[in-house]
Amino acid sequence: MKGFVGVINLDHELDQLNELTYFRCGAAVPFGGRYRLIDFALSNMMYAGMEDIALFVRRKYRSLMDHLGEGRPWDLDRKRGGLFILPPDWHDPTDTSLGDLQHIHNNMDYFHRSSGDIVVNSGTQHVNKVDFNEVYKYHKEKGADVTVVYKKVAELEPEHGPCRRVEVDENGYVSGIHHERDHNNIYLEIFIMDKALYLDQVRYSIAHGKSYFFRDVIQHNPNGLKIAAYEYTGYNAVINSVESYYKNSLALLNPDNYMKLFHEKPVQTKIKYEAPTKYLESAKVTNSLLANGCIIGGEVENSILFRGVKVEKGARVVNSVILQKCTIEAGAVLENVILDKDVHISGDRTLIGDVKKPYVTAKSTSV
Repeated sequence: MKGFVGVINLDHELDQLNELTYFRCGAAVPFGGRYRLIDFALSNMMYAGMEDIALFVRRKYRSLMDHLGEGRPWDLDRKRGGLFILPPDWHDPTDTSLGDLQHIHNNMDYFHRSSGDIVVNSGTQHVNKVDFNEVYKYHKEKGADVTVVYKKVAELEPEHGPCRRVEVDENGYVSGIHHERDHNNIYLEIFIMDKALYLDQVRYSIAHGKSYFFRDVIQHNPNGLKIAAYEYTGYNAVINSVESYYKNSLALLNPDNYMKLFHEKPVQTKIKYEAPTKYLESAKVTNSLLANGCIIGGEVENSILFRGVKVEKGARVVNSVILQKCTIEAGAVLENVILDKDVHISGDRTLIGDVKKPYVTAKSTSV
């Protein structure tokens, strides 16, 4: 089988999680107790055997770089190949491209030097366990130029609104890609194609004044490419708003959802060596997910606590997502709340949000 060349394209992903993306890009947002959203795409690529993975980043990527390091958790700390974090080069006098085509144009060396022959493109707003080897097998069986990955959802949710939809004919090929909101085939921001064809299409699109690869090459398809559609049937969560982040975070408290996402092939993330969570005699914890390093003296119910959270005796946390190293003092009550990292809640404070619109505090604030 030909080798893969990975691309995680963050260029088109908007930072729409309000307070959670004030200081970081969406791909770096913590999720699931100890992960970041980018961990899921990286882990999928790792399990497909990818040795070259590029991240196209444009803004607010300091937190992302700190999290990824040299890529060791995903076996990408290599002498040859590995993980490449590629911002656009603004000083190329020959550059006439725009959008993510500018990113590709200014980082052509990555594609020329990478050993793989098949480009796998992914975003980070869809949390799933797509098997790229299975997608490639289907791609070859169909004899396609491009294969896109979609999921047919049983019920459309608000977070599906911005997603592209995929029309599929009876033979498994794409007959249209659009934004019609009443269509249930959700495009997962994943496609694969031959590297040589990919680069040809990049050059053609730039020469014709285009800006975005997927829209101008695949969706509009001016060159008549044969596009196949692979249906992914596993777990998928769309994270493109505070509301979808909150809903899909708490959905992990359902054991079925948790097992679908984390069982069999573990999701890899940055390693931190911390003591296990400490439960004091006064602690009461029900139906919650707690990471390492927490100290719990109060009540935690239907909530997710990240590493190093402190809940003092007499405090109560319900239906909430508490990110790293937050402190909740005695007597405080939190319900339907998201706290970003390093938030300090003083004693006897009460914060109550709505199930459909949680109360959110920004990083490093005190209440």
